[in-house]
Amino acid sequence: MKYTIRSQKLTVSADSKGAQLTSIRGVDGVEYLWQGDQTVWSDQAPVLFPYVARLTGGEYCYRGKRYSLPIHGFASRMEFEAHAEFGEMRFTLRDTPETQACYPFPFRFAVSYRLEGSRLFQTFSVRNSGQAPMPFGLGAHPGFRVPLEEGLPFQSYAIAFPEAKAPVRIGFTEECFLSGRDVPYPLEKGELPLAHSLFDSDAVVLRGTGSRAVLFSRSGARYVQVDYPDMPYVGLWHRPKTEAAYVCIEPWLSLPSRQGVVEDLERQPSLYSLPAGETWQTVVSYTFG
Repeated sequence: MKYTIRSQKLTVSADSKGAQLTSIRGVDGVEYLWQGDQTVWSDQAPVLFPYVARLTGGEYCYRGKRYSLPIHGFASRMEFEAHAEFGEMRFTLRDTPETQACYPFPFRFAVSYRLEGSRLFQTFSVRNSGQAPMPFGLGAHPGFRVPLEEGLPFQSYAIAFPEAKAPVRIGFTEECFLSGRDVPYPLEKGELPLAHSLFDSDAVVLRGTGSRAVLFSRSGARYVQVDYPDMPYVGLWHRPKTEAAYVCIEPWLSLPSRQGVVEDLERQPSLYSLPAGETWQTVVSYTFG
């Protein structure tokens, strides 16, 4: 079921299935969010939990037992409890026998959306309801329309990282697992120009970008700013080897598995280990202009 909130600047909708954003529309009617296309990418802004990207063989190990988990975890495929009031939408997912079969932890995972003028706040909250530490990964995966204005080509856009100092590209294999070969990734005056060919080998995943990314074109007036203060990585993506009219700006808390390694979930270094009975929370914000 879809829910909607409004401010004087924006109208935002999200679906209780996956707690996924489905529309971010300006007061002038301009849609900022990719609207999905079965022939290119049917999603719009999936929520990634409790794992980001791929596991070798789709499996991991936890305390001597192997478990299977799909790419980007299971949250985006599940129905959340939903509440919308006072200009806020809140979606909550709790463990079930289905989740326990692939992720043996009691948890409460909540995603909420709140508007202030032209700014959208997305809050992620993870509660460990169990008696043992709970390792997890988490990420946002919103796709934004490019171009944001009629008549502008895709390649007129860039993503600026105003806080970047010495960004590094995370090394991936052809199968999109960690290779261990991270390399410096110089930007052009703090900017990454967009081109469809940039994604021919899949996502560009960076660390060291600071906590802000801005999608913009010097030939236009509209922009999208993403702030991710607690996320050490950001992925940039559209469907490889296409001329897709969107780009994803994906703040990630964690990374996928290594090529050929069935990861021990308690030992994978990029995962967050949440102590028993505690809650972890972060806010990713989006500004539209």
